[in-house]
This record gives sequence, structure tokens and C-alpha cells, in this order.
Amino acid sequence: MSNQVLTDQFLKDLERVAQVRSDISTYLNNLAETITKAELAGDSSSGKLSLERNIEDITLASKNLRQGVFRLLVLGDMKRGKSTFLNALIGENLLPSDVNPCTAVLTILRYGAEKKVTIHFNDGKIPQQLDFQSFKYKYTIDPAEAKKLEQEKKQAFPDVDYAVVEYPLTLLEKGIEIVDSPGLNDTEARNELSLGYVNNCHAILFVMRASQPCTLGERRYLENYIKGRGLSVFFLINAWDQVKESLIDPDDTAELKAAEDRLRQVFKANLADYCYVDGQDIYDERVFEISSIQALRRRLKNPQADLSGTGFTEFMGAINTFLTRERAIAELRQVRTLARQACNHAREAVARRIPLLDQDVEELKKRLESVEPEFKKLTGIRDQFQKEIINTRDTQARTISESFRSYVLNLGNTFETDFLRYQPELNLLDFLSSGKREAFNAALQKAFEQYITDKSAAWTLNAEKDINTAFKELSRSASQYGASYNKVTDEITEKLTGQKVNINATTSNESDNSPGWAKWAMGLLSLTKGNLAGVALAGAGFDWKNILLNYFTVIGIGGVITAVTGIFLGPIGFALLGLGVGFLQADQARKELVKTAKKELIRYLPQVANEQSQTVYNAVKECFDAYEKEVSQRINDDITSRKSELDNLVKQKETREINRESELKRLKTLQEDVITQLQKIEASYSNLLAYYS
Repeated sequence: MSNQVLTDQFLKDLERVAQVRSDISTYLNNLAETITKAELAGDSSSGKLSLERNIEDITLASKNLRQGVFRLLVLGDMKRGKSTFLNALIGENLLPSDVNPCTAVLTILRYGAEKKVTIHFNDGKIPQQLDFQSFKYKYTIDPAEAKKLEQEKKQAFPDVDYAVVEYPLTLLEKGIEIVDSPGLNDTEARNELSLGYVNNCHAILFVMRASQPCTLGERRYLENYIKGRGLSVFFLINAWDQVKESLIDPDDTAELKAAEDRLRQVFKANLADYCYVDGQDIYDERVFEISSIQALRRRLKNPQADLSGTGFTEFMGAINTFLTRERAIAELRQVRTLARQACNHAREAVARRIPLLDQDVEELKKRLESVEPEFKKLTGIRDQFQKEIINTRDTQARTISESFRSYVLNLGNTFETDFLRYQPELNLLDFLSSGKREAFNAALQKAFEQYITDKSAAWTLNAEKDINTAFKELSRSASQYGASYNKVTDEITEKLTGQKVNINATTSNESDNSPGWAKWAMGLLSLTKGNLAGVALAGAGFDWKNILLNYFTVIGIGGVITAVTGIFLGPIGFALLGLGVGFLQADQARKELVKTAKKELIRYLPQVANEQSQTVYNAVKECFDAYEKEVSQRINDDITSRKSELDNLVKQKETREINRESELKRLKTLQEDVITQLQKIEASYSNLLAYYS
């Protein structure tokens, strides 16, 4: 398949998904308006049905769906050709390929009718609009200056949060947003900056270079921030064409094949672990050999040029399948669940209301009193689940903070072996030179930062796994509590109406029949909170990882780095200086450095463990507190709405005569209207599935 056909297909698929999103957003909005109008009309008839939560959720979901985009995060070390790749992808020389990535200005590329750049600040200043040339001039710094700033541990633009580049490109117009990150190999702080966007993107495009296969910095980043976190990563091995150019005889096909095969083995050995989904090897769907410069040159000459041989056709096909089939369908499935929930709630409320229209006030009051025990059961279920969440919270916070404490205190046991790969090269004469001592200290400090970051990240990954397991257990409990809750609400309905209510649910799926709060607690609804992309509980719903992100990478790891590196650089220097000028053996110098470093590390580890274990405790606690608060609020809303639904009818009966026939007609019309909107949503979703089947 030619590149143009593939590109056209990608744009066509993006357009189709965008249209389905738009249609379903409209149907959701219509559903919200239908219920809202019915609730307003209820004020002057038999009373509201108390469907406020449903209105709120589907209105927000409609808005988020309408504004939704596929967000791609581009990561990679400096000088990997990220800007060239992006220019080739979008088909224009938009981003200057000579922009120095050390500026640390994260750039978001999105659609705009006019070409412009907006700088967003983190100090409260009003965003600043620039043209492209001004942006390049003002926010690009010389590499030497960047290196100096790094050594001084200063940021080039500390007041800048990020830049937004708007451009009228078809790819962007169809719902793609690209986040271009700074380079990964300068400072740990900038690595954390990029990490902050990882959980909020649909896919990561990790750009590497064929001539520098899997550097230590790249392996460190993948190990610390990507591995084991369930992220969708596409690896783009750039400048693959230069493999041929590097040969003594570029025309020797046997030598070229041997060189390429060796490279492929290296990359596969390093990247295979990141290419498994549910135990399935998808390496060929995630790793691509590309030539960005060749693709860009062709597209600049002819936007519809054939890109075969550049790797772009294969990559475009894979990213299309991932975004428009896998991710889009997963998101829309959640919307369908939300719409079914709103529809069923409205129909259930109508089904409860109709049999009660003929009852007088006294009879209604008696029936309300008769279901008080059932309402107490509902609050009992809430209290039980709340207690389980709190118990889980306390157990996890205590266990994980103790785990952190033990982990930190044990760092000294393996320090001598672990630190070998980090320590800078020692040259005694350089060290004794006061002019070069500062550079050595800076290198040593960076080495310790990397060591602490790596060790902390390894622990964090295990902590995340424990927390994830705990939330999966709570998800299963939510399902069980939801089933018990449904039984009680059915008992309430039977007592009030004297008959079983048969809703003809849209599906027999147990999760779809769970109460709304249980769906949220089980992780079946994420669009209600606008989390279109993040990694969350059971694949959707409650995103706890961003809570941890702030603590572990900014407060936690940052606190450990500050506590450790800021303390013992002085003692290490004194220890080395004390050896005197007769000390000429590098091996002896390294041993002395490690010995002194270990001594100082062990001295301060108890302090770090004590101070930071409380930070860890608070972080874990906050994850579960946020979950408990939302679950409890949703259960309370459901109980309150059920009570007020009945109270509203009694109040209306006490103050006015209800016209049974007109009210019956109004309620049945509401039933029909919500079913109609749901059917449209079901049809749009089914048609998209059928298109890709």
C-alpha cells in the first residue's frame, strides 16, 4: 500500500472517529436536555425524579467527548531527530530541527485556524503570543550556555510552563495532538517534567537513533519511567538509512544485511520487554526502522510522495490501528455504558412513579415508612464499603511506607556494587586543581542524582504494583456491594409499587446492571471526569497514578536527592584531598570515593528514611482518600435521589391535584425519548465496530 493511500486511510479513519465522537456527543447532550426538561416539567406535576447526577455526568461526558483528541507524546534523547520526525509526520518543515532541546520548553502541537505560538507561564503571568521566528529566537539557547546552566542546576526558562503551537494542518484538524518533550539526558528534573505528561497521553513515540543503539540514558529512562506501567509505546529507530552510509562499501548488500541484522538484535534485546500486551508479543507492531530526513525531503517536494522505504508507511498503519480501532472503541464503549446507565435510571424512576400516581398522600406516607429499613440497608452497604476502603488505605499506607523505609535503610548494603556504573571518571590532578574541582563535584552530584533516581524508581514501580492490586480488590468488592445494593433497591421498588419492575435492560452484562456508583468504583466510567487517556483503575475511571506522580517524583524522589547529594559531597572531597599528591592510582581513588560515599550515605539514610517515609505514607493515603470520597459521594447521591424522588411526589400530592392522564403521557414520553437517544448511541457505536470488523 502506497504512503498516500495509507495517509488518506489514516485521515479517513480519524475523520470517521471524529464524526462518531461528535454524533455521540450530540446524542448525549440531547439525552441530558431531555431529562432536564422532564425534571423541570415535574416541578408542576408529580415532582422531579431526582436524576441530577445523571444529567451532570452525561453533560460532562458529552463535553469531553466533543473536545477529545488523540494525544501523542514524543520522547527521546537529544539529537535523535525528534523535530525532523515530527516535520516528516505532519508533512511540513514546521518545527525548526536545530532548536536546542536543552531549553526545556515542552511544546504542544495542536490544530488552529491561524499559525501562532502561545507561551504559558507558571508564575501567573498572562500567556504570550509569538510568531514562529520570535519563538525560535527567544526560546533557543546556545549548547554551551545550556551546559553551563545544567552544571549550575538552573533552568533556562524557569517561568515557562509550556508552549502551544497552533497550525492549520489536516492531521491535527482530525483530532491528533502532539506533545514534543525536551531531551531526556540532561537533568533528572527535566526527565520528571516529561514524565508528568506520560500518564495523560494515548501513546508514547520514543525516538531513538540507529547509530546510537540504546544508550545508557535511554535504557535508564525506559527502565525507570516506562517499564511495567502499562503504557503504549511506539519505538521509532531513526536515521536507519545511515546504517548503509556508515559501511566501507555501501553497495555490499551482504555487509549491509549483516550490519542491519546486528542492529536489530541489539534493539530487540533492549526493547522486547516493552512490547508485550497481556502476555502477547507485539514487537513488530511497536518497533519501526525509519528515516525521517528522507521522508521529510520527499514530502516537502511532494506532499503526496511515496514514502516506501522510509518506515513511515508501516508506522502510520500501526498508529492508525491503535488509535482509531483500539483506543477510540475503548473510550466509546465507556460512553455507551454511561448512556445505558442514564437511560435505565430514567426508566426505572418512571416505572416507580407510575404505580404511585393513584395513591393518596396517607397511603404514600405509609409506603415510604415501610421502606425505611431498606434505606438503612443501603446506608449500611455504603458504610461497609467505606470501612473496607479505609482499612485498605491504612494497611497499604503503612505497608508501603515501611517498605520504603526498609528499602532506603538497605541501600548501603549494595552501594559499592550499585554505584560502580554511575561514578565519574577520576583524574587526581584534575581533582586537585581548584579550577576543575567544581566540574568534578558537579559530575559527582549528577551521578548521585541518577543513582538515587534509579533506586527510587525501582521501588516506586513495586509500590505501584501493590497499590494497583489493592484497587483491583476494591473493584471486585464494588461489584459485590453493587449487587447487594441492587437487591435492596429492588426490594424498595416492590414494597412501594406492589409489583416487580421489569426494565428490559439493554444488556445482561452484570457490570452494566450495577448501580452507577459501583460502575465508577469498578473503573468502568472515566469520561465522567474527563480522563480520556490516563492509566487508571481497571483501565479507566479513577486515575490514582497522577496523585502518586506528584509525591514520588517531585516531593519524594526530589526530597531524597536533596537530602543525600546536598550533604556528603564536602566530606568526599576532603577524603580525596587528604590522600595527597602522592596518591596517583585511579583504582585507589575510586575505592576511597566509594568508601567515603558509603560512609556518608549510611550516616544520613536513617534521616532520609524517617522524613520521606511520612511523605510516602501521605501519598498512598491520599490515593485511597480520593477514591473513598468519590465513592461515598456517589452512593450518598444515589440514596438521596431515591428518597427525594419519593418525597417530591408526596409534596406535590399535598399541594395540588395531579392530572393522572397527562402525567402518565408525560412520563411515557420521557421513557420513549431516552430510549430513542440511547438507540442512536448504540447504533453509532455498532456501526464503528462493523466498519473495522
